[in-house]
Amino acid sequence: MWNRILNLIRKELLAVLRDPKVRMSLLFPPIIQLVIFTFAATLDVKNVPIGILNRDNGEQGFELVQRFYGSPVFTEVKFLKAVEEIAPFIDNQKGVMVVSLDQQFSRNIDQGKAAQVQLILDGRKSNTAQILAGYAAQIVSQYNLDVTATAEIKQQNVNLVPRVWFNPNIQYFWYNIPCLVCVLSMLTCLVVTTQSVARERELGTFDQLLVSPLLPKEIVIGKVVPGIIIGFLEGMLMLTVGVLILHVPFTGSLWLYFLSLFIFVSTISGIGLFISSLATTQQQAMLGAFIFMTPAILLSGFATPIENMPTWLQPVTYIIPLRYMLIISKGLFLKAMPGSIVLPNVWPMVVIGFFTLVGAGWFFRRRLE
Repeated sequence: MWNRILNLIRKELLAVLRDPKVRMSLLFPPIIQLVIFTFAATLDVKNVPIGILNRDNGEQGFELVQRFYGSPVFTEVKFLKAVEEIAPFIDNQKGVMVVSLDQQFSRNIDQGKAAQVQLILDGRKSNTAQILAGYAAQIVSQYNLDVTATAEIKQQNVNLVPRVWFNPNIQYFWYNIPCLVCVLSMLTCLVVTTQSVARERELGTFDQLLVSPLLPKEIVIGKVVPGIIIGFLEGMLMLTVGVLILHVPFTGSLWLYFLSLFIFVSTISGIGLFISSLATTQQQAMLGAFIFMTPAILLSGFATPIENMPTWLQPVTYIIPLRYMLIISKGLFLKAMPGSIVLPNVWPMVVIGFFTLVGAGWFFRRRLE
């Protein structure tokens, strides 16, 4: 039995690795994607163009405008001349934010009255708008403190000292790489597994497989294991590139990470076998893989926090294996997550993997019979 299974696994690996194009697609595109997504897919807001409308000719208004102009975040500042220019500036996406000062700004500050600064934000870019509003609030807050200190107004002696744990320099790619290791290994494993049966059907060799001495369960094992091996090796490669080349710290247990990654790709292989058993061509199998990939990534917490999702949608994320693997990956990369926290995120993947592998195997055997 095991000799037959090993021969089938060897045959599947040779079918995947013998083609030079397939070898190149398994090696170089994931590395290129890792490097590109690491630095391109970032939520950091930098080099943002903004508009400033200063209808105040006083010293205080000029000082505040210079603080916006000198901020490293706003590298391109356009000075508007009238209120009528605000709408075209935002509508045509020439900038995400406009800072507007009225005619009474300096006079109100000199008289000790409250002065207002209006921010007009482009809600079409909601995340960027919120971050820019936070930057603007910091600039105005610091300006307010400096004005009150100049006026010798007594204030409470409170200093804010920020301290960032796990990512002291707030480098976004330290978050991206642990996530991309999981996402890219899932993509590779899914593509290899979904193509296995569909390729046999399309090439006409599936009938030969059915008349072979292999039992249905042996065919299932032989189809699943190559995807697990390739997905696991792909994850190890991404981990090596992230740590040794991109210098992202790995602070946790390597063995715990490998165990979690193995269970994760095993679960994904079961899903891939299920998709492959439904498809009759490789194109259908590829489309099925991407149909699964899109909601899996969106609901995993990679792009947006799960806590921000609608309440009725959050329970759906519990059946997404990537959700648990992302928690483990980020935890072991950045904060040396102990086994007592890793294991509670491993057993849900074991349960999901059991049902996906058993369910895919049952469905696959039904298609064979």
